[in-house]
Amino acid sequence: MSKAKAKAKQARGKLKETAGSAMDDEKMHAEGSAEQMSGKTEEMATKAGDKTKKARGTH
Repeated sequence: MSKAKAKAKQARGKLKETAGSAMDDEKMHAEGSAEQMSGKTEEMATKAGDKTKKARGTH
């Protein structure tokens, strides 16, 4: 996954989390939180992969 897609996933999660809070929907809030964390994890994995490629010189 690209860094941009991971950031978009985080944004969707934040939106869902906020909407869940506003509508007092605990399930939607929890799904939003989970989606944000998933996006953050994917972003970190992408960054780590980029650093590995850079270190190997296979940029």
